[in-house]
Amino acid sequence: MEFRNIDEQIIQKYREDETLMIRLFVQWCSNNELDPHVLYKKAYPEQMVNVALQEVIESDDGFDDFHIDNETMLDVLQLFGNEDLAFVVADEIERQSRK
Repeated sequence: MEFRNIDEQIIQKYREDETLMIRLFVQWCSNNELDPHVLYKKAYPEQMVNVALQEVIESDDGFDDFHIDNETMLDVLQLFGNEDLAFVVADEIERQSRK
């Protein structure tokens, strides 16, 4: 029984961390005037709507004044194994730097 509780705690912690990662991504997109849905779709074209992404966007809990720098965003995405999304974000960073 104790192992089950620990497993549930680990799963819950991962979900909380994943939600934070999504919030940071949404905020980074907002900071850079990008649509998070569009970037996510570029990274994962085969996936349907990402429910967690949609929930974070709809919750809009006042993260607006928080600036996420490019390096941090890339590090967070890679930490969570979102290499495809990190690649798309890196492309956007490169594209914006040429402006």
